[in-house]
Amino acid sequence: MKLEESVLLIPDKAKLAVLYEKSRKGYEEALAIFLSRISSVLTQPGLKPTLKSRVKEFESFYSKKLRLLKKAWTEKSGPYPVNDVLALRVVCPFLGDIEMAEKVLAEHFSIEEVERKGAQHSFREFGYESIHVLIRLPDDLLKLCPNLERNVVEVQLRTILQEAWAEVEHELVYKAEFTPFDEPMRRKLAALNANLTLSDIIFQEILEFEKRLTSELGHRREAFYRKIEEVSGELSLIDASDAERKGESPEVLGTQTRHNARKASQVDKYAMSAGSGSEWESYQSFGMDGLLLAALEAHNKADFDQAIRIYSEILKNHPEKEISSVVYKHRGMAHFAQSKYREALEDFSACLAIDPECYKALYYRGVVKGVLQDIPGAIEDFSGALALHPYHFFSRYRRAESYFKMGDSASAHADCEIALRIEPKNPLAQHLFSKIKEKLALEDF
Repeated sequence: MKLEESVLLIPDKAKLAVLYEKSRKGYEEALAIFLSRISSVLTQPGLKPTLKSRVKEFESFYSKKLRLLKKAWTEKSGPYPVNDVLALRVVCPFLGDIEMAEKVLAEHFSIEEVERKGAQHSFREFGYESIHVLIRLPDDLLKLCPNLERNVVEVQLRTILQEAWAEVEHELVYKAEFTPFDEPMRRKLAALNANLTLSDIIFQEILEFEKRLTSELGHRREAFYRKIEEVSGELSLIDASDAERKGESPEVLGTQTRHNARKASQVDKYAMSAGSGSEWESYQSFGMDGLLLAALEAHNKADFDQAIRIYSEILKNHPEKEISSVVYKHRGMAHFAQSKYREALEDFSACLAIDPECYKALYYRGVVKGVLQDIPGAIEDFSGALALHPYHFFSRYRRAESYFKMGDSASAHADCEIALRIEPKNPLAQHLFSKIKEKLALEDF
């Protein structure tokens, strides 16, 4: 059909407006129900998206309908339908979240089409980027939308930065008429979009790095607590002491410290002194955190000599105080794993000299003092940790244990009772509480 003939098919705007407004209430109701369902399935895998929804305004609907009449079509197929009368936007922090969201939607809904806006750009080009997913409207909602041209909901998936660019581009490009003389402005916009795209990629890399670092910290804690149980003779009382190891939150460097620490010259210097070039390539772009991750990986592989060597190399270069305190703490744990208790004691004390409010270092040092049979010193450190963090279960439990060893059954009973309020099912505390009660019963008898 010729373009001139298609003019005859232009819909009557007035009649279409009446039908559209009559249908709007049903559209809004259906979209609200669908939004609730989308929100439910997306939050299950731990995603934290921002959801937006809208029913297309009639003027926008009609303008798009006219634009679609210009596209190639046949008498058999008819004009292209407007697909985005009902639309949702899913805005996520990271690129990886977008991939996960698309996967979740495919698992729970019937996907009719997926369009990747911006995928056609070469590596030299930048522009609008978004994933548009057309999801078939569930059958139970069809009765609310009898006049839809196509029974779909368009779901747009974007990162926060892609969303920001789309909003800016809409205001500056689509609502303005750029002339050929606007080329410098176009270049500025392209540069801004390139920066946003790069930022999305870097944010994702940092997120993946942080997950890896957190995982290594978790493994390191497991090994440390296993050693505590071993020297305390508690391995037979608890299965891998899951409660103790999982009860600790990981130590990670503060955001500002990371920014200050990521200096390429420092990384190169550390890398040369601590290991081979190929071994360190994947860590260099993450500065001090990368070196800490390398040490933690060695630590978790029980290569304590290598871990201590990397920790020591970091400290030799006099990093900022926050970094030094964390590294002293980790090196102390590595020394503890090798049963080098004096060295561990020195490192935990060095950590506390820098950061006196580090309750974990006080707790760790108290454990070491207990192993060295300095029970009064252990109680002092556990008390210091509890002054900073009154609800720290293991400082409370270990202090109860120390009081019991000193023969102070009343203080041990009080601490253990509080510990069991915090962790009622912890087998270590349950076992200790039974022993304390037996001892008190004998004393009363």
